[in-house]
Amino acid sequence: MTELNQQTTYDDNNIFAKMLNGDIPYHKVYEDDKSLAFMDIMPQAEGHVLVIPKQKAVDLADLEPEYAAAVLMTSKKVMQAQRQVFEREGIIQMQLNGAQAGQTVFHYHIHLIPSSIHELGRHAAVMADQEQLANLAKQLAAVIDAE
Repeated sequence: MTELNQQTTYDDNNIFAKMLNGDIPYHKVYEDDKSLAFMDIMPQAEGHVLVIPKQKAVDLADLEPEYAAAVLMTSKKVMQAQRQVFEREGIIQMQLNGAQAGQTVFHYHIHLIPSSIHELGRHAAVMADQEQLANLAKQLAAVIDAE
């Protein structure tokens, strides 16, 4: 039997925890008391947004129902904004649980990518332009705020 390379305990020093603590900057799209949406700095397509709970959770199995609901409602808002800003119907929703599934940051998160599976770039391959990310975050946030 092979040993699983699975992180099961929450690491308070992961990049998303640092963002929630205000230790590192990010381009916020939306925030409420239980969730945060921000631009992925190494996007697979233009407009790639991550949605995380404000709860310490490695994967879906750790997530409390009220935080899971908040993440889904925030994801819905972001997707509606992405459809308007990028003028496209297709939004890839991706969520990976565990290293074997491709999870690299061990804080539960959902990827929302305005793209098609055929156009999707490689994950974490190229750093996005920070000015462009800031502009996209403002555009998406404005659509969400207007609703």
